Amino acid sequence: MLVSCEEMSEAERRLFDTGVSPEPYMDTAGRLCAEAILRFFPTPGHASVFCGKGNNAGDALVVARWLRRSRWKVTLHRCEGDGGLSPLAARKLSEFHSEPEHLPDFHPFGAGNVIIDGLLGIGARGALRGDIRDMAQRINILRRETFASCFAIDLPSGLNADTGIPGEGAVIADYTLSITAPKIGFAADGAINHVGRLVEIPLEIPIEDGDPSRGFLFPSTLRHRLRRRDYDTHKGSAGRVTIIAGSRGMTGAAVLCALGASRGGAGLVTVCVADSIYPLIAAQCPPEVMVKPYRHFDEVSALPADVIAVGPGLGRVIENDILDLIETDPRPVVIDADALNALGQARSRLSSLPPNRLLTPHPGEMARLVDHEDEIDRCTLARRVADDLGLTVLYKGARTVIASPGKPLELNTTGHPGMASGGMGDVLTGLCAAFIGQGTEIHDAACIGSWLLGKAAEIAIIDQGIAPESVNAPLVANYLGAALRELQTPGSP
Repeated sequence: MLVSCEEMSEAERRLFDTGVSPEPYMDTAGRLCAEAILRFFPTPGHASVFCGKGNNAGDALVVARWLRRSRWKVTLHRCEGDGGLSPLAARKLSEFHSEPEHLPDFHPFGAGNVIIDGLLGIGARGALRGDIRDMAQRINILRRETFASCFAIDLPSGLNADTGIPGEGAVIADYTLSITAPKIGFAADGAINHVGRLVEIPLEIPIEDGDPSRGFLFPSTLRHRLRRRDYDTHKGSAGRVTIIAGSRGMTGAAVLCALGASRGGAGLVTVCVADSIYPLIAAQCPPEVMVKPYRHFDEVSALPADVIAVGPGLGRVIENDILDLIETDPRPVVIDADALNALGQARSRLSSLPPNRLLTPHPGEMARLVDHEDEIDRCTLARRVADDLGLTVLYKGARTVIASPGKPLELNTTGHPGMASGGMGDVLTGLCAAFIGQGTEIHDAACIGSWLLGKAAEIAIIDQGIAPESVNAPLVANYLGAALRELQTPGSP
């Protein structure tokens, strides 16, 4: 669930009023934050740690000590003077100075270059002022000019964590290390560019109040939804996925969709294409994928399948037979790209779609699919469309939203701006179809697929040692297995 700042502060007050010391929680939070940073930046490098005077600074100082212990070079940037440091933060400053440096002889190419924002915690209110404002500006300039990655401790300083509205000069974080529970404001559209990649830092602080209607996707909320295969699983029982995709000039979309389905664990993947483009797609598809040409659509609808994915690269003109299948076939259908656009032109069919349909629009496709006000926020729009149509909606974007009737809204946390390139949605369509074909409930398949795609993109830049801008859809698809392994492994951020 999401919590307000007051609800989070009240939970902490209740706990510490019982006599429990806050120091072990600060030590744990700082250690877990450092471990998360090391997962994203495994090679020791340089960390610029910006500290305010409250307990948020104490968290940052614990992070600094653990990074120094992990052979990072750490530079502290503190508000003027020691006066005003909270007693606990002052103790953590002393512990940091007592930690010896363990620097390597040199920092190899690809070493981490990070900024730690420990200026303000959730108790701060109002506009940034004085030294804090100046230091927030230094963080943003340093991030912009050196391409360092900024990690905010609990929330980016200057962002209103209840409303998601950033104040003037608020810190722009690439990663927000959300301690105990994510704050309500993190789900706001206007907060995305300041929050960045949201990382769960779990602390055992009981929370009695919060908003259960929305939540973020973390490994802790997803792992239990994965199905463990029986030892005698065979390809026929691991999900049969039929893909209807591709047209002349857009053959790659069909190939990428097939790649997503295959890397997602589908037992049998069949790509159905018009007879005229069969040679082009057959030559590009992974060898384990079957490519079936057809002249009459009856040949496609008669194929045995546990799930059907339709739309990537189909082109502007879509046969009525395909729309009939989308509307009437009893099997689950993942609907993407040109199939969504075709439904936008035949909206009368939308109201009669059965509930086992997954719509996967990006903002442009959503605008063609349904009329809506320009100022409506993404969460509200996804919820409205899902409830009105009685379907699951995966609304793609920097913070993908998954909405299903009668279920809490869920927002993805993984990924990076390098994913803003063609083909990612095609891979996601195949990936979601693979999980549905293996028996995962449609809403859960959309959640798992979204998280895995973003995580695969994260792993790709770490493993390849490349800039996010160089990531492409085939590369991300090839790291889906590594992402799935991370989700299966406790401790993944």
